[in-house]
Amino acid sequence: MTTSTTSTTSLTAATDELRSDLKSQLGTVLDSLDVGAARLGARTWPAKAVGDTAPDFELPDARGGSVTLGRLRCDGPVVLVFYRGAWCPYCNLQLRAFQAALEDIRADGATLVAISPQTPDKSLTLAEQAELAFPVLSDVGNAVARSYGLVFTLGAADRELHSGIGIDLTAFNGDDTGELPAPAVFVVDADGTIRFASVAGDYRWRIGPDEVLAVLRP
Repeated sequence: MTTSTTSTTSLTAATDELRSDLKSQLGTVLDSLDVGAARLGARTWPAKAVGDTAPDFELPDARGGSVTLGRLRCDGPVVLVFYRGAWCPYCNLQLRAFQAALEDIRADGATLVAISPQTPDKSLTLAEQAELAFPVLSDVGNAVARSYGLVFTLGAADRELHSGIGIDLTAFNGDDTGELPAPAVFVVDADGTIRFASVAGDYRWRIGPDEVLAVLRP
């Protein structure tokens, strides 16, 4: 099953409320950011799809140690949430929603992890501030996101917009490439097959845990 995040999802109402707050804070800057978001939404993404084999990986956990997909799959399905970073309000909204549903996800036999290009220190800060009780992994350089077909380079105008509102991507990611992953959610079965895939090229509109739980439950 593959979903489109341009339609209504379980996060749409909360996102509408968030965007109202952002409009009050950012004014016309939000309009300019929206142009870039819509442009990304119109792209064709070469992302992994349902039925594909999920690329394996090993990444550092924000709380220390490392996590491999192969090891996680030994315990059952794995929910992978690729997000842009702690600086992204839409990412924070989505991650907090998944945290609220964590017990249900685990009760259905699945493991949840989140992946971003942030450095481990930045990932740890997010995990602590948002009280995330699942692994938050650092894919510095976007190697794993690239293997899933999610990476793009933020254009100069959009980077300037982000910088203008205090978002220093170089400080968050430890490099100056401007590369980010398209937000995405995958459910990977124990045998490594992707059962569910949702790529939010337009990063404003994403699925939430309700869509994932519907996949996990028979």
